[in-house]
Parts: sequence; C-alpha cells; structure tokens
Amino acid sequence: MRTRKGFIYLAVLILASFCLFLLWSWNLEGFGFPLDDAWIHQTYAKNFGRDYKWKFSDDALSGGSTGPAWGFLISILYLLRIHPIMGTYLLGFILMFANSIVGLDILRKFKAPLENYLLISCLLIAFEWHLIWSALSGMETMLLVLCILFLFKFLLSNDERWWIGGIIIGLSVWVRPDGLTLLGPALVTFFSRWKNTNKIIYKLSLFLSSFLILFSLYCLFNWVVAGDIWPNTFYAKQAEYAILRETGFVKRYMDLFAQFVTGIGILLIPGMILETASALKERKWVQISGVAWILGYIGLYAWRLPVTYQHGRYIIPVMLPGFLLGIAGLINWIDLRSINRWKRMVSKAWLVSALVVATAFWVLGARSYAKDVAVIESEMVNTSRWINQHTDPGVIIAAHDIGALGYFADREILDLAGLITPEVIPFIRNELELKKYLDTKDVDYLMTFPGWYPLLVDGLEIAYITRGSYVSEYGQENMTLYYWK
Repeated sequence: MRTRKGFIYLAVLILASFCLFLLWSWNLEGFGFPLDDAWIHQTYAKNFGRDYKWKFSDDALSGGSTGPAWGFLISILYLLRIHPIMGTYLLGFILMFANSIVGLDILRKFKAPLENYLLISCLLIAFEWHLIWSALSGMETMLLVLCILFLFKFLLSNDERWWIGGIIIGLSVWVRPDGLTLLGPALVTFFSRWKNTNKIIYKLSLFLSSFLILFSLYCLFNWVVAGDIWPNTFYAKQAEYAILRETGFVKRYMDLFAQFVTGIGILLIPGMILETASALKERKWVQISGVAWILGYIGLYAWRLPVTYQHGRYIIPVMLPGFLLGIAGLINWIDLRSINRWKRMVSKAWLVSALVVATAFWVLGARSYAKDVAVIESEMVNTSRWINQHTDPGVIIAAHDIGALGYFADREILDLAGLITPEVIPFIRNELELKKYLDTKDVDYLMTFPGWYPLLVDGLEIAYITRGSYVSEYGQENMTLYYWK
C-alpha cells in the first residue's frame, strides 16, 4: 500500500513539475529544448530512423554524439512516427518517474524512516529543478542517472550475481563515457565484501567480463563511425575549454560544486554529512564509496572540463545520488516529537526550510528553463529554418552550434566546435587558422554569435540576423549568418 501511495505521489508531483516548466516555456517561445546539443541527438535519431545510418549532415558515418544509446532510444520515435518533441518529453517523464521510484527504494535500503516522510521525500525529489530541467532537456542525462541508481541499488542489495553490475556499468558507458567512473564504487564494494580468494577471482572475472563485452562494443562502434575508441566530443570539448584550466584547481572545483548546492542541495549538505558520518562509523562501504565517487566525479570535471554553463549540466548526474544521501540523513535525524525542545525546533526549521527552498527553486527553475528554450528557439532554430528556406541546397555552412542547423537546415555543415569535423580540434580556438581552413573548404556561409569569433566575422557581409530579445539577457548578440565567400 505504501509503495502504491508513493507511486501516486511521484506521478502527480512529477506531472505538476513538467506542466509548470512546459507552460512557462510555451508562454515565451513555445515547446523546444534548452540546449542546442539536444538537436544533435535528434538529428542522429532522425537520420537513423529514416536511413538506418549513424550520420549527421551527409551520408558519411559520424562520431559527433557522446551518448549513442540515447540517440538509438529516441530514434524509436521516428520509426513509430511519434512527434519528436512530445515523444522526448514523454521519455523524460518516464525516466524521471523511474529514477524517483529507484531513489525511494534506495532510501529504504539506507534504513531511512520513509513511511513517516514519504510525501516529503517525494516532494524533495520531484520538485528538484535540476532534475526536471534535465528530464525536459532532450539530453541523455536522466538515462545516465538511472544507470547510476540501478548500480547503487544493486550494490546495496548484496546480490552475488556480479555480472549484473558489469552489465549496468557497460550500458552506462553507451549513455555517456562518464559511466566508466562507476567502476570505482563497484570495485570498492566488491573487495569489501569478498574474502575468499577463489570466490574473488570467480566473481571478479564475471563482473569484468560482462563489463568488457559491452565496453568493447562501445569502443568498436566509435572506431567504426569516428576512427577512434572515443567519440569526437571527448576531445573537442576539452580542447575548446582548455583555457578554463588555467585557473586554480580549487577554484574550479568550488565553482562546479556551487552548482550542486544551488537549490535544495544547500539544505541537504548537513544530511549528507550525517549520513556519511554514520556510514564511516558502521563501515557501510557502498555509501562511503558513493560519497567518494560524487566528490571524485566533480573533481574529474574540475580537472578536465571545468564548465559551469547550462546550470552545471555535466555534474547533474551526481546530484540525485547526493540528494538521496542528504534526504536519508535529514529524515533519519529530524524528530518532530522529540522530548528535546532544541531538537524539535531544529527539526521543524530544517524540514520547513527544505520544502520552501525546493518550491522556490522549482519556480525559478521553470523560469530558467523557459528562457533557455526561448534562446535556442529564437536564435539557433530560427536561423536554421531561414537557411533551409533561403539558401541553395548545395551550400556549405560553417557553424559552432550545429544541432538545430543539422536538424532543420539540411545543408552540409563544417563544425567549428569539432564534434562532426574533428580535424579542427588542434586549432579549435585559433581564429587565424580557422579562417585558412574555411577558405580551403570552400565554405559559403558562417553562422555564429558575433562575439565568439570577432576576427572571423570582421568585415563580413550579413545575410541574416535574428531579432530575438532573450539572448541579450545572457550578454550575447543575436545569432548572425554571414556570407563567407
């Protein structure tokens, strides 16, 4: 009965969250996605659903997608003739619901008194704005989160079938290469559990074999479509934002961690600390390795890709696992009927503050989501539609943002960000070299925000410029299409 009640709570609350975000978005520029990268996935999915080829803007195989599993999943929408935007929203709802259900199960395995705080726990999960933003972003993030939660649920279950853990991690790599980091908590838990040498060798071989089969297939897929075991994005993003690594590591780390606590996270940090302290005291290796994994995951991005734009979307996968630890610590500690007056007061203040902050950021998150969608629709999508209607089919377009361009324009594209044009990666931020490269490739148009490539656009004639009003709030000029020749 409690499980059925939890399902109902979650379904209603997630639906309410989705409605608020989508209605706010519709009120500005209609339905869409808050990231141009989401249109990259849609382009691969559309082409695969139509031609059964993993390609982007021409007939050549392409390795510009970081998460092929997500692209294959949404290609089903095109095979079944389901509206791609609405279908992707539906997949986002299913993933959000599944993550929440698995999350509640993990809370039970943490021995948290969930029956007393079921609705509160559901509210804190379903109103967390980063998660709703991600579920409606058209990106693979929530699919990766589901893999992460399934792995930790498996580790908490004391299941001896370790080949299952290997499959989960192998599948997670197909969603994003970041899934490889899950080997850390899995191995820590494994060696903390098994003492018999023969059993260790047998179980470990099953675990690694099941993982390596899927991981090898992933590497083979990338080799076929991109000529490397990693997708082009693995190198392109690091090269493009290399300048950010010139600041101190501690500052980079704290900037990323600040995204984690922008919202309910700030009030769940004490709960995480309490739950971690309890885990250390009782030697609960799954929780201990989980905390280390969260901190290490943020550290990896601080080291190699310390970008905080788009609400820290690269570290969103660690948020729900961290929030679950915080919720467990919160509901394990609070006691609204304690004989200790001080504890009663703190419990009430902590609980009320958590609910108020979650609700406030839920509303602010909906506003942010709507503006993010509005920018993509009014700048990238509008420009791409104009290109499709007003340029010859044989032209070559050079651009930094290729998602909407690939989906709507149906033109040959030269990617300045290196996702589908990896040869630009060695000189990705060198405008003089890029200029020479564009000249050799017989490019017809350059599509960009003017401030991104001031040397490239200097003196060029404008073919089209958007009139969107939202991008100025982010300090950018309007998307502009220039004649290159």
